[in-house]
Amino acid sequence: MEQRRPGVGARARYWFDTTLARGTSALVGWLVVVCLALVVPASAVLVWTNPHVPATLPGRLAEVWRLTGETLRLGGKTGPPLRVLLSVLLALVALVYVSTLVGLITTGLTERLIALRRGRSTLLEHGHVVVLGWSEQVFTVVGELVAAGANQRKSAVAVLADRDKTAMEEALDSKVGPTGRTRLICRSGPSTDPAVLALTSPGTADSVLVLPPDDGRGDADVVKTLLALRATAPGDGGTAPVVAAVRDSRYLLAARLAAGERGIVVESDTVTARLIAQAARRPGLSLVHRELLDFAGDEFYPTFHPSLVGRDFGDVLLSYGNACAVGLVRDGVPWLTPPARTVIEGDDRIIVITADDDTAELADCAPLVEEWLIAGPRPRETRPERLLVLGWNRRAPLILGEWGRNAPPGSVADVLADEGETTVPAVCDTGDADWTCVHRRGDTTHPETLYDLDIALYDSVIVLSRDPRPGEAPEESDNRTLVTLLVLRHLEERIGRELPVVTELTDDSNRPLAPIGPGADVIISGKLIGLLMAQISQNRHLAAVFDELFSAGGTQIHLRSAADYVLPDQEASFATVVAAARDRGECAIGYRSHADAGRAPGYGLYVNPPKAHRRRWIAGDEVVVVAASEDASGGVPRSRATPQERHERGESDGGGLFAGDAQAGEDADPHA
Repeated sequence: MEQRRPGVGARARYWFDTTLARGTSALVGWLVVVCLALVVPASAVLVWTNPHVPATLPGRLAEVWRLTGETLRLGGKTGPPLRVLLSVLLALVALVYVSTLVGLITTGLTERLIALRRGRSTLLEHGHVVVLGWSEQVFTVVGELVAAGANQRKSAVAVLADRDKTAMEEALDSKVGPTGRTRLICRSGPSTDPAVLALTSPGTADSVLVLPPDDGRGDADVVKTLLALRATAPGDGGTAPVVAAVRDSRYLLAARLAAGERGIVVESDTVTARLIAQAARRPGLSLVHRELLDFAGDEFYPTFHPSLVGRDFGDVLLSYGNACAVGLVRDGVPWLTPPARTVIEGDDRIIVITADDDTAELADCAPLVEEWLIAGPRPRETRPERLLVLGWNRRAPLILGEWGRNAPPGSVADVLADEGETTVPAVCDTGDADWTCVHRRGDTTHPETLYDLDIALYDSVIVLSRDPRPGEAPEESDNRTLVTLLVLRHLEERIGRELPVVTELTDDSNRPLAPIGPGADVIISGKLIGLLMAQISQNRHLAAVFDELFSAGGTQIHLRSAADYVLPDQEASFATVVAAARDRGECAIGYRSHADAGRAPGYGLYVNPPKAHRRRWIAGDEVVVVAASEDASGGVPRSRATPQERHERGESDGGGLFAGDAQAGEDADPHA
């Protein structure tokens, strides 16, 4: 077939493109040709239509040249050829000078803009918050810091990570949303480099948060970042308070040493494991933890009212109308749920749960108590429990250990995990413990594996998200978890019973996709630790409080049947519930309505309701209390116990889950 000959237009375009490809000289030549082709004819038309120009042809050509020269800034002088040539030369020199000057200015501005876009300029801020590192936790941390700064006139959050500045800004804008009065500033570079770290001005910051990266070397990077912070400290050694997190306990001591006296290091895997184990024994507990850790809800605050000095702590419990007292700060150490006869001293501060640090108001709520509606003590059921664990990850041994420590004698934990998990049999060897762990091999995403189990025998189920494997997509772990939940949901429908399921996910965006019942316990490990770090960074006194709440053998948050506190099917005030809990040595801080347990967004949970709030308490309602651990052996709280007392209880004396200087805000004025 005869090839079609290119048209004239195609050949002309090809010739034009070829000339442009010859370089700068060709571009300049075409620019001159195009300009002359436009300016000369236009100048000629203006001259020939102007009645005031000379009538002779040489005169008119001279006028055309003058107009052309003025338009193209070539002088436009007329006269002898030498005069014209010199005027053109001077015009070209001026043109080159101006063009070079403009080019230099443009290049300088461009380089400055590129540097700003790269995030390499130094912050001149004071009182800001610095977030170092990038992981899924960064969105939770920044979002909570924005919420905390909503009532401040001027606040700033600086994020430093080894990522593109524009990409960070776009990701934060997408997931965090509007920041209101808080300015969000991103800087790019490795946080382990002291020179780059200095760009965020950590010395003038209110606090610094160090996030562990998502990869396997994250804890080592946290330690290096803490060392870099020390290297950027001024000569007097003063640094901003630091809050960091490590996953592996092997790096805990190194991180604490690197953080220094003003640093607080969170042992994230241990905290997450204990909260998962607690939620497995009492469904709905994760909702309470999320409510107390979220700045949008009520939080722990220390407060002081001179009129309460000299009164018993039992009276203090009914002295706030819109806050729930849970303990004291004495000698810089928190004391949660002290005995009701404990007398408030002049330097004590009351730890309350309230909306903000200045919202707790005194009110005599004792008249609201209806003594005749308080239920008598009931024996607590201590039958053996049966737990099913689907999946395996690095936190699984900690979860099983925590669950077994509180499980009644004779309890059994069945672990269904892949054949490749070599650590499962070793962990399941409980030795002389009074509970048993049974390892079953199988893939939790295969329906036939779960069909072989008698699901109806289990009291609760924990579904764990698998640790990322080399070369595996980050979302693969949650994908497997969602498949497991689908099969589990199908089995629940077959047996006609909804099991208490605690699900661990890595990405909060997958929570709506999880095929679970409304209000079920879903723990996003990264988000949980992010909330905790944000709370401690803004209220350092909370470190010691959370250390007590989340440590083994310490005071804990419990969900207990409302029938243990008030008579069922009776209308009573929340003050009556508080009084009933006080008689049991506990502090009531809220309740969960059985009728509303399936309704978003609170799923029936009400933390810190007014003492005057009245409702009918029915079967299935639960009361949220702060009380001693169910296996606690004495009245001395963990935070106030001596090393010898901790050793006798079998507890570690390694400084708790958090380490640092923040013993319930020991540097603060107790009367503030």
